[in-house]
Amino acid sequence: MTQNFALPTAVFKAYDIRGTVPEQLNPDFAYQLGLALAALAREQNVQTLVVGYDGRHSSPALSRALQKGLQAGGIDTVDLGMVPTPVVYFAANVLETGSGVAITGSHNPSNYNGFKMMMAGKTLHGNDIQGLKERMQASLEPVAKAGTGRKKDLLDDYVSTIAERVKLARPMKIALDCGNGVGGVVAARLFKALGCEVDMLFEDVDGSFPNHHPDPAEPHNLEDLIKHVQNTDCEVGLAFDGDADRLGVVTRSGQIIWPDRQLILYARDILQREPGSTIIFDVKCSRHVALEIAKAGGQPLMWQTGHSLIKAKLAETGAPLAGEMSGHVFFKEGWYGFDDGLYTGARLLAILSRGDNPTAVLEALPQDLSTPELKLPLAEGEPHALIARLQQEGRFPSSNQLNTIDGVRAEYPDGFGLARASNTTPVIVLRFEAQSQEALERIQGEFRAALLALKPDAALPF
Repeated sequence: MTQNFALPTAVFKAYDIRGTVPEQLNPDFAYQLGLALAALAREQNVQTLVVGYDGRHSSPALSRALQKGLQAGGIDTVDLGMVPTPVVYFAANVLETGSGVAITGSHNPSNYNGFKMMMAGKTLHGNDIQGLKERMQASLEPVAKAGTGRKKDLLDDYVSTIAERVKLARPMKIALDCGNGVGGVVAARLFKALGCEVDMLFEDVDGSFPNHHPDPAEPHNLEDLIKHVQNTDCEVGLAFDGDADRLGVVTRSGQIIWPDRQLILYARDILQREPGSTIIFDVKCSRHVALEIAKAGGQPLMWQTGHSLIKAKLAETGAPLAGEMSGHVFFKEGWYGFDDGLYTGARLLAILSRGDNPTAVLEALPQDLSTPELKLPLAEGEPHALIARLQQEGRFPSSNQLNTIDGVRAEYPDGFGLARASNTTPVIVLRFEAQSQEALERIQGEFRAALLALKPDAALPF
């Protein structure tokens, strides 16, 4: 280790470690993180971690240094090479390590990278990640008996396992946009194995993302896919984010089916086999999710946003399905309960293949008028403080229910409004949904008044 190693504390986020390369994250950092994870693994009697990485230019070097650190700390590593994040989770399950690291910048700009970590079957978040920071600050030393390293290619196993478990009622022709993210190493292979004819867009893995950014939550990133589906005989278009743990969906008429609407489809399907089950969704989701789950005979459970938090709730409740507005969907029924954009895409096609018009099925899902995520930037530390006050003092005169599990979500007979502090950047995230433009403006007006009463100078984005 270099003597001048200074720990960039800003990279330790709520759900993972994330920062810019090389200023914050570099091989020195990865080596030290490997030592810290090894110390945690030894405490939890974990002997082996699986490690995989995405297609960013910085990822191979970070992977090598991390594994070197883990081995120096006495832990064995299984190097999966360049694979989607869900394949790391898959490996942790099938190799029964329950522990692993995915090195990925997910949908962040190309100069970013990060580490998503699980240990002994649990995704590390919150205090666990702060604990790693403290261990790294303590400058750990290698142990006497180093761990070993081996390489393993699990992509064929991953494809064949999904193809065994998910069956399409008929062959389909589809378009897949990998956005030059790591999904490109396996997506075509997987969907062909399911019996699909596949048109590929931006399949080549390229960490500089030359065509568009791999984030299907942003509508403009889906324009190429929409155009392709509209101008060919593809029945549906699927898009993946940079590490393929999230899915975007577009129809032949060019409509984007956001993840909360997709979730309704998956919930209806599962509840036919597992009636009365709990289905989990986050506070950002449409009010129709809860209504439709209840209508299909399930128990809707709203929870905090964040893939680690949702995953933990899924494990605690034994629910067969959970999903987030951001596009993370977790199937416990038939799968392992981790977020996997590729597997979710396969499940979607299994449902759509039962009919002959996927567009009609998707576009019939209930939908209100809604805003995208609106962001109110504030000073570091300010968002959480303002939201805590809003929970205490905020007045929403025409709302019929206030939910404060994650920020403030005010429910109305004809819509909802949400304000929550982001766990990753110093912003308050707002979202509104209503049956009519008039209702939308009324709900926004109540939130505007409540926020300005507490912070008169706030430059509200609505």
